[in-house]
Parts: sequence; structure tokens; C-alpha cells
Amino acid sequence: MPPWPRSDVTAGPAARRNAAPVGFALPQPESASAHVIRMHERDGFEPYDAQEDRNEVDVQLREAGGGLRVLPRVEPLFALPPRPRRPPAVRLGPGQWVRWQLNYRFSSMAGMQDWSYWLDTFNIAYGPADADVFLSTPTVFVDEQGPLR
Repeated sequence: MPPWPRSDVTAGPAARRNAAPVGFALPQPESASAHVIRMHERDGFEPYDAQEDRNEVDVQLREAGGGLRVLPRVEPLFALPPRPRRPPAVRLGPGQWVRWQLNYRFSSMAGMQDWSYWLDTFNIAYGPADADVFLSTPTVFVDEQGPLR
């Protein structure tokens, strides 16, 4: 049995998406790369993990003055909800971590396909971290989710 909660397979896509976990254990706590987990509705939100170059992840990280400045990028300008004013970057000290969530809704260019939904959850720790750090309560939580109707 997997270590994360499983959703009811008879529930609708939104219920399954909302039941998906937002934190996972790190395979290598001292890794210089990013541990990325992707889950898709087409796969029943089964988590697939990979190691990726930190520069490929859509988040700005800047180390200065003994801290880390964190600000996720919002790339898809055509996605909903609109974000006219975003929260400021978060500054983390050693041993701290942030969970930042953003959501999106997309349509086909011609409007001929159903809407698709996307939730980005960035769990970022500064300094050495235990493998289970992202299973605990974050030092800072930023909920940048907007209405998608």
C-alpha cells in the first residue's frame, strides 16, 4: 500500500485532485537537484517523481544575506485565474521551508475542448533538511489559489 492517502476511484476528477497529497518525502535530502513530483488526472493522480535541474523549475531562488528569497513564476499568462497582484517573495532562514500553491484553469484556443485544471505546489527548504521535512507543517504557507469558475 502506498504511503500517501488514496482517493476514492469513484469520486469525480475534482474530488480526486483535491485529495492528492501536497508533500512527499525526499529521496536524497542533500541533493543539489530539485525533487519534482507530477500527478495527472489521466493517471488517477498517481505520483511520478524525478530529479530535475533547479534552473528548470518555475521558481526564482536567490540566496543573499544568509537567507533564501523564493518566488514562483507564473508563466502561462493566458491561464485563469488572473493574478493582477501577487504576494511578495518569501525570505527563508536556515532550517525553514515554504509551501506555495498556485492554481490554473485552461481551455483550448478555440474553446472546443473541456477545461483542464492545474495545481502547482512548491515545497522549498533552505539548508539541510530531513527526508520527511515536507510531511510536516511549513514555516511559511502561501495560498495563491484563485477562483476557477
